[in-house]
Amino acid sequence: MIKGLAITPPVIGRISIGRLVCKNDKWLPEKDDSFTLTTQIKNKGEWLLHPLHQKLSEAAPNQKIRAIPVRMLFNDTDLNLRAEYSAFDRQTGRPLCVGDGEKARRVNEQGGTEEHPCAGPQFCPYAREHGCKLYGRLNVQVDGQGDELASFIFRTTGYNSVRTLAARLQYFQALSGGHTRYLPLLLKLRAKTTTLSYQTPVYYVDLTLREGAELAATIQQAKDAAESDAEAGLLMDELEQTAKQLLQNGQFEDSEEEIPLVMEEFYPEGQATEPGLSTPANSSTSPSTTRTQTRSTKLTEKLGTRTQ
Repeated sequence: MIKGLAITPPVIGRISIGRLVCKNDKWLPEKDDSFTLTTQIKNKGEWLLHPLHQKLSEAAPNQKIRAIPVRMLFNDTDLNLRAEYSAFDRQTGRPLCVGDGEKARRVNEQGGTEEHPCAGPQFCPYAREHGCKLYGRLNVQVDGQGDELASFIFRTTGYNSVRTLAARLQYFQALSGGHTRYLPLLLKLRAKTTTLSYQTPVYYVDLTLREGAELAATIQQAKDAAESDAEAGLLMDELEQTAKQLLQNGQFEDSEEEIPLVMEEFYPEGQATEPGLSTPANSSTSPSTTRTQTRSTKLTEKLGTRTQ
């Protein structure tokens, strides 16, 4: 196998809770109040919707997808959710430094990589200089997708989403005895207000059991399903070991084709909002100087109303 290329879980679609809007001739990310499932194809600057998006939206109140029935691709939390601190070159889009809070791989002047201590964006001068952010990738399988070894990817730079998803996955892994893959789950959109968000809604993603499911019964069913797969000859431990080796085959996970899209969505030029927060409505550019090409949405009563 060729070295230096991280082999990631196969992806057949994207899940997002935002969109790009054009303001003052710049495309900036804007949080949405519902999920969007897209293909990996863009047309005229917009992602094409995945067929599952229409199916889920038709069954959702007001056609807004706020819960997606999913399963994990792996039992291991670290394979399902990969989170790290990442800094990119704003000119070329190439990764400069990737760390886990203890150690970081940083590109040197010769084009190679060196290991450095990682203190995170708040305490690292290099991180502050280069706009380092928390960056998470969650791979899930959406009910009805068909391909049993493929996944949808949800990318986020939001602390709320990463912390919540990491906690849920660790809990599910511990409670199920390492059978997270077999748990029928819901990817849910939640909202809250904080002081840092200027009391405007902050959207984040959570992971829960299906509606009406009991934890003990669900875990027992997961264990039964795992035993059934083992009897059928499916080697999950071998699959996960292979997936780990493939991810570690390269220095950085995102390919040169993916990085420009990541930069466009999460690292736009001139953005100064706190990572994971939506742009405060009262601090945006005035309507007379802002040209928005995408209709914005408001938080509905189901998610809560804006705090005054």
